[in-house]
Amino acid sequence: MFSRWSWVACGFYLMLNICSPDASGGLVQSCGHIIPESPVLALGSNFTALCILNESCLDFGNIYANQIIWKIKNRVVPKEQYREINRTVSSVTFNDTSSLATPLTCNIVADGQIEQNIYGITVTVGLAPEKPKNLSCIVHQISRFTYVMTCTWNPGRHTFLDTEFRLRYSWPEEVFPDCIPKGVNNSCTVTDIQFFVNTEIWVEAANALGKAESDPLVVDPIDIVKPLSPQNVSVSSGILPTVLKLTWENWISDAVMTLKFNIRYRVTGDTSWMEVPSEDTASPRTSFSVQGLRPYTEYAFSIRCMKEDGVGYWSDWSEEKTGITTEDEPSKGPPIWRIIDASHSPALWTVHLMWKALKPFEANGVILQYEVTVRDKSSLASPLKKYNVTSTNHTLQLPKGTYEVTLIARNSVGASPPSVLLIPESNSKAPVKNLRTLPKHDKLWVGWTAPNSYVLKYVIEWCLVSSNSDCTIEWQIALGDVQGIDLKGIKPFKCYLITVYPLYADGQGSGESVKAYLKQDRPSKGPTVQTKKVGKAEAVLTWNHLTVEEQNGFIRNYTILYKTIDGNETVVTVDPSKTEYTLSSLTSDTLYTVRMMASTDNGSRTGPDFTFTTQKFGKGEIEAIVVPVCLAFLLIVLLGVLFCFNKRDLIKKHIWPIVPDPSKSNIAQWSPQVPAKHNFNSKNQMYPEGSFTDVSVVEIEADDKKSFSEQDLKPFDLLKKEKSTSEGHSSGIGGSSCMSSPRQSVSDSDEGETTQNTSSTVQYSTVVLNGYRDQTPVQVFSRSESTQPLLDSEERSEDHAGGADSAAQRQQYFRQNGGQDENNIDRSCFERAKQITHGNEGDLVGFVQLQVSGQSSQPLGLGMAKNTQEAALSNISQTCTEGQTVRPETVEENPLPVDDMPKSYLPQTVRQGGYMPQ
Repeated sequence: MFSRWSWVACGFYLMLNICSPDASGGLVQSCGHIIPESPVLALGSNFTALCILNESCLDFGNIYANQIIWKIKNRVVPKEQYREINRTVSSVTFNDTSSLATPLTCNIVADGQIEQNIYGITVTVGLAPEKPKNLSCIVHQISRFTYVMTCTWNPGRHTFLDTEFRLRYSWPEEVFPDCIPKGVNNSCTVTDIQFFVNTEIWVEAANALGKAESDPLVVDPIDIVKPLSPQNVSVSSGILPTVLKLTWENWISDAVMTLKFNIRYRVTGDTSWMEVPSEDTASPRTSFSVQGLRPYTEYAFSIRCMKEDGVGYWSDWSEEKTGITTEDEPSKGPPIWRIIDASHSPALWTVHLMWKALKPFEANGVILQYEVTVRDKSSLASPLKKYNVTSTNHTLQLPKGTYEVTLIARNSVGASPPSVLLIPESNSKAPVKNLRTLPKHDKLWVGWTAPNSYVLKYVIEWCLVSSNSDCTIEWQIALGDVQGIDLKGIKPFKCYLITVYPLYADGQGSGESVKAYLKQDRPSKGPTVQTKKVGKAEAVLTWNHLTVEEQNGFIRNYTILYKTIDGNETVVTVDPSKTEYTLSSLTSDTLYTVRMMASTDNGSRTGPDFTFTTQKFGKGEIEAIVVPVCLAFLLIVLLGVLFCFNKRDLIKKHIWPIVPDPSKSNIAQWSPQVPAKHNFNSKNQMYPEGSFTDVSVVEIEADDKKSFSEQDLKPFDLLKKEKSTSEGHSSGIGGSSCMSSPRQSVSDSDEGETTQNTSSTVQYSTVVLNGYRDQTPVQVFSRSESTQPLLDSEERSEDHAGGADSAAQRQQYFRQNGGQDENNIDRSCFERAKQITHGNEGDLVGFVQLQVSGQSSQPLGLGMAKNTQEAALSNISQTCTEGQTVRPETVEENPLPVDDMPKSYLPQTVRQGGYMPQ
């Protein structure tokens, strides 16, 4: 506890020693200091600093030199650089001051680990000044009598310290005040100078690390004067068209110095200057005539001057002044060329003459007009044709032939030499060879190989190829000894058609042409591809060539890129001359994406994407499937028609059953072996002509198969046989003609199911007709399949069999239905009879009785004669109404139990007028 408070007190004491004022108002001496105080060090040198502690701090605070810590900008210096000299002095050494920063502080750490700053210094690191070099001075003429001297030098390297430069000069016996630069360190201007006296001039540089002086410069200021340029320059034309006269004023007195001059000139608009020979202007003067100029040409002039002996400096160039020479005769005739159009008529030419305007230095003035002379060389007697033209073209209508055209240009002074153009009837001479082009900077060089014959000159035609307008021809003439020429004014990325014609003394060679670009770029757009035809495994692609404006260069190839949605892209290269390509080996019924790329020597451009889907079937596949199917279908239909034609009777019988015509019926021939005798003589019979009778059937239920004897079941056997014999005569259409629900019939198939059937029916009917057309009616028997039950009003509960007496009663049971007419044909053809109870076993005796109206019916018992049974069962089925066929039914041969005995219907006689009770 004591130790901690002691260190706090010590620190407080140190602060008081450092910061507390003494009685005199100053600061108390600190606990230590550093030597040297704020040093300026040379960059890269060694440096050692000492921190010295005061004895008073040692006695009170128990502080010693081994507790000192050195810091550079709050960064602790490694202890390896420390050295404890004694208990109050500690040193630190830096081998390279380039890493030394400011401030450098001395600190102590007491036992309580309290760090306290003792003292700090500012360290400045820099370089000593170098010797100034390249000292030079120049005297500028400010006005006619005012001069100043400006000296410049090289100050050397940067010292990182405040360095002072002084320009010092003196005469051998007098020293002038120093010139101190302001804002700069490499120049200074002296305003007080004297000519014709040698003056010593030097520069002195100094800073905290040292000073240096330049080598002295000894010079007479008159030898370093830069005079003002000549003033008030003017240009005037002389008598000759090739001379211009210049005049000016000098602003320096001849008493001070004599001058020489330099004159330069150029054609207005040009950038290159021409100079008058220096020996022509080496003497003092104020005017000069410039000769050898072009007539009627504007020139710009400028003049400068310097000391005549060449010591000193040239003045600046004077302000430019211009002048124009006078006119002269044109120096040469205009270049002339022609274009022949023979499209309208081969025998009549349309000749377009065109010539170039003379350049100013060739025209030597303003061209007022052109004189065109045309001479027909094929006819010497043909007169000359002369035309005065003010434009640079003229059109003539000339017959096909050989002509000589002469062109002269005139100005106010005179006429030019004539230009002659020979127009031959045909270009039969040899053309140039190996025509080629080569871009060269901003010009297009056109070269060729000369023909074997001597050529006077060459005509080079070129035009900008365009898809929107005609080719506007430009042309140029080259001498016959030239085999190449630079074309100017050629635009980059544009296609030019270049043609070279050799001109001979006696004719003209045919032209050779080539297309060329000054510079190429990639196309402005890519081709737009479409499909012309799409198949199962192939697709025909088509596209249009890019216009010449869109190509921007020579199209070297087309590239087709196509792929499926999830497939890899396939690349195909196509010749640039084609506009159609067939893709093969494609997948059927697949969506493809295709795009096309056009390439030049300088890049490529891709067009928009296009999609198409291949067909699912190839060409002819659908036809290969459809045609055989159609043929097979037609064959089946044909076979079906043939089959139906061959089986038409059978089909007709099943679909359209034959409905008997009552008027043509042979029912009268169907009769039992012993027909009953009836009296049909009376016209007023009970049955009118053409009327049908209704049939009523009585259903008999067999109670017990055992109650029937074998003799009793013989009629059922006869019925079964009758069915099998009459099956072939049936129309095959069962069911009631009266649209009633069909009953189950007894058939051969029922033999094994007699124990399961609870009811089987055998239907019989008797039909009685009046005589047809005075024919003798005969009792007829037939059987019907109708299962239409009897009406309830027609059933009899008292119906039973009882020998010969019961037969007479049954004859009276039925009564004739005389109130029935033809409109009731649609009603039930058979009337249901009341089922006979099976209480009396003798009821089966009347099973096969048949009666005819007007005659006593004979009972047919079980002991009935054989011929009567056959007559009753031999009748074939008869149609009751349209579409209804009657066929015989059979009864099971085996007797059934009483409960399972099938029901049957007794044949009954029905006459017109209703039922007749027995």
